[in-house]
Amino acid sequence: MIGRRWNAMTEFRPEAKVRVSRLRLNDFRNHADLSLDFPGRSVVLVGQNGVGKTNVLEALSLLSPGRGFRRATLAEMARLGGSGGFSVLADVEGAFGAVRIGTGSGPDEPARRLLVDGEPQKGSERLSDHLRLIWLVPAMDGLFMGPAGDRRRFLDRLVLAVDPAHGRRVSAYEQSVASRNRLLEARDADAAWLDAIEAEIAATGVAVAAARRETVHCLARLIAARPDGDDVFPRADVQLTGDVDAALDGAAAADVEDWLRADLRAGRSRDRAAGRTLVGPHRSDLSVRHAEKDMPASASSTGEQKALLTGLVLAQAALVTELTGSPPVLLLDEVAAHLDARRRRALVDLIASLGVQAFMTGTDAAPFEAFAGEAEIIAIPDVGRLDFREF
Repeated sequence: MIGRRWNAMTEFRPEAKVRVSRLRLNDFRNHADLSLDFPGRSVVLVGQNGVGKTNVLEALSLLSPGRGFRRATLAEMARLGGSGGFSVLADVEGAFGAVRIGTGSGPDEPARRLLVDGEPQKGSERLSDHLRLIWLVPAMDGLFMGPAGDRRRFLDRLVLAVDPAHGRRVSAYEQSVASRNRLLEARDADAAWLDAIEAEIAATGVAVAAARRETVHCLARLIAARPDGDDVFPRADVQLTGDVDAALDGAAAADVEDWLRADLRAGRSRDRAAGRTLVGPHRSDLSVRHAEKDMPASASSTGEQKALLTGLVLAQAALVTELTGSPPVLLLDEVAAHLDARRRRALVDLIASLGVQAFMTGTDAAPFEAFAGEAEIIAIPDVGRLDFREF
């Protein structure tokens, strides 16, 4: 599942400290022209509500595979009253050295462009060669109490950080399931066509489930290895629940593929009546429990849920570094909102020990006093000029 890429033209540097040194935005959200320079250490973006702090983090999140943490359309990201397009440009010191990553779209372009050192990229997977991003945003605060689909997306982001091809597999699987559902609506659907689609669902579905399973097992191992007494951020017991996940616990992937394909074929009448496919990894869930209290995370207090989630994200950052040799960059939006002073101090120490660059936001600098000497305070807005033609 996990591997590192070597390029004959560049040298991979294990354990290289990855950082974003400069970010420039043009017509992105509320920012007409914004240029920010970052030191090597972490960054706290401060400013009143509405100045666009979270928009800066969203722009950074576009520099990794996927659609960013808001999963917004191109039109939503383009500034109102602007050109109709937008651009994001970042200077990154990554595992292969200094590189400039750009993304954006023109007014009439149907897709987002990606460039690395001015060279167009066909897909976003190559971005992970240079920069891996992990985020924690307020929209995730209800993760443990929300629908299973939210937890699957959270887990898929975990997998994507160490396995850039995972997003492509998930997309292929979801498209195949949607095609099968449409075919089942037609009573006279061709059986051979259904056979072919179900074979694709079984192959991609087991691949998706196996990648999730491996990542969860690695994460659980890392959490279990924490030293006794390290309880500032509660330990989380994590495991996958679902039919395919249970099957993979006791059988080889090829055998699970055969089982899933046979179950899909036998369950056509069942699924036609239900109006959807009732078996597969799209039905899986990520179970999270508060280990010390032996209770579901969803039953914990608001503060404990935030601490559990923060601990999971920090564990993910450690896992990415361990498995890829390249530390990620953290995007932590309003991270101090539900953390007490003790946990804010622990967050500082953990970020430093992980050797990662973190971008954090807040309305004022006071909650970040613990970061003195560890993070640069930058007020938003700032000024700058980025011409889209620089792409």
